[in-house]
Amino acid sequence: MSKLKQQVIQMIKKLPDKVSVDDIIGELYFRLQVDKGLSELDRGEGVPHKEVVKRFSKWLKR
Repeated sequence: MSKLKQQVIQMIKKLPDKVSVDDIIGELYFRLQVDKGLSELDRGEGVPHKEVVKRFSKWLKR
């Protein structure tokens, strides 16, 4: 069994017994996005905090 398949099975096992297919898909999508973001950071493709603040300054009220 592949490592990825084992990780997905473990993730599903940790979910509550009364879980919907939508909940499972949501968890998988969240995991996909987190892994994608971490990979981008590993490649040095992240956005520095100061740049994020600059980009979002119109929404961030201090």
